[in-house]
Amino acid sequence: METSNESTARIAIVTGGSRGLGRNTVLSLAARGVDSIFTYRTNREEAEAVVRLVGDAGRKAVALQLDTGDVGAFDPFVEQVRQALAGLGAERFDYLVNNAGMALHKSFDQTTEAELDALYAVHFKGVFFLTQKLLPVINDGGRIVNISSGLARFALPGSSAYGAMKGAIEVLTRYLAKELGGRGIAVNTIAPGAIATDFGGGHVRDNADMNQHVAGMTALGRAGEPDDIGPMIAALLSDENRWVNAQRIEVSGGMNI
Repeated sequence: METSNESTARIAIVTGGSRGLGRNTVLSLAARGVDSIFTYRTNREEAEAVVRLVGDAGRKAVALQLDTGDVGAFDPFVEQVRQALAGLGAERFDYLVNNAGMALHKSFDQTTEAELDALYAVHFKGVFFLTQKLLPVINDGGRIVNISSGLARFALPGSSAYGAMKGAIEVLTRYLAKELGGRGIAVNTIAPGAIATDFGGGHVRDNADMNQHVAGMTALGRAGEPDDIGPMIAALLSDENRWVNAQRIEVSGGMNI
């Protein structure tokens, strides 16, 4: 990978990196020697805790506030990224993980236009334009991972809007892989199954009946944990997986097979 980084460390940008899967991804990258710039939306304390944990692992992290559904904030954010990169001794970054998201559990006939628009802003429009804005700052030979969901493959009532947005991200991933291939940038999708985090109000983590239901749908017999996902993303970004491109990789323990 060609790089203009003065240091030998790779640098990742992870959206939604203060909690859940994003947090685990930042920490998993740190364990592999990768520094991170990650975004958080509101909780500065959570973000600072992640920065400290990365520091404890001997790596560096920078937390930047960003609403990934607000396209108007992206130009100022890119300038913040450039400043953060300079602080890390680099001009460009290597990996982008489009992870930030929000949940909606609502039947198709009850979903409102405002709710659909909010999902679209974060899960598709935000990913589309933030990636576009960051293209001048990512190294040739870099890698992008977009986060989808098992719900783009199988249908569970109450997830039509969310699952459809993730389906759109999977199509976008293939187009990005084709159009960015000339720069040597690989683009893939990771599709987690049901994971026990605070996402969606923590209904998989905190609701024992839901957790058991998920376990019964999963070949490996349990709901997923953040540690099942973050290390996999970090591994996919590594040089060992440099020839994996334009793929949808489901990481669900064998859910609904």
